[in-house]
Amino acid sequence: MPPLTRIVKILLILNISIFVLGYFSKIDFAQMLGLRLFTSHQFNPLQLVTHVFIHGSFSHLLSNMFALFMFGPMVENILGEVRFIVFYAICALGAAALYTGVSYWEFLQLQQAAELFLSNPNPDAFLGFVIKEAPQLKSQLLPFINEFSNFPTNETFQNEAADFVKTLVLKEQNQPMVGASGAIFGILMGFGYIFPNVTLMLLFPPIPLKAKYFIAIYALIEIFAGIRPSVGDNVAHFAHIGGMVFALILLKIWNVNRNTFS
Repeated sequence: MPPLTRIVKILLILNISIFVLGYFSKIDFAQMLGLRLFTSHQFNPLQLVTHVFIHGSFSHLLSNMFALFMFGPMVENILGEVRFIVFYAICALGAAALYTGVSYWEFLQLQQAAELFLSNPNPDAFLGFVIKEAPQLKSQLLPFINEFSNFPTNETFQNEAADFVKTLVLKEQNQPMVGASGAIFGILMGFGYIFPNVTLMLLFPPIPLKAKYFIAIYALIEIFAGIRPSVGDNVAHFAHIGGMVFALILLKIWNVNRNTFS
């Protein structure tokens, strides 16, 4: 592993310092500086930059900073400081762009489902909405749904169901996205592209694997997880994919040489 490079060191210090400051000061930087949908009244263009330096948990920070520490210096050595900064920024912005685009499309589907229910608030429609849009809450809401089914024309139940639907729509619209993951996945793509034949020793399972295969497998996992997310999955998979895609495009444009040694 090469010595820690200057820009990687600065990025590590910034990310770790902000997390530590938020932890000890109890300031919720995710709510203050996280990236929201442009349709949200809480959206601010500065969030396109600020969200990259915010992490929601220690494990989130650790995984991103570990990858930056391991792979960033070699990519920075090849690109140089200025191009590495540009590379990091464009990967982060590209990740945010793809994530926002997919999130907006998903939000439109949620909004349409909400409007359909609100036009005719009945127990079956509410159950259908929950199964489709909030499956992780189905078991929690079943007692209410059963009561609603017994009294389908009861205005109190109709209003409670409508309030739940409206609250969920508002929550999704204002949900912040944080983390350097898009930029980090760009660095992973950069490493795999520049050093495709470098052998990496995986931890789980503990087997050697060339970087080009590692990146390809990782990309396929992220694509699958983005298309078919599991219940309760709050990982921004399309941000990861966006970072990798923009990294590859930029490396191709710059015509960066590949070190194809075995």
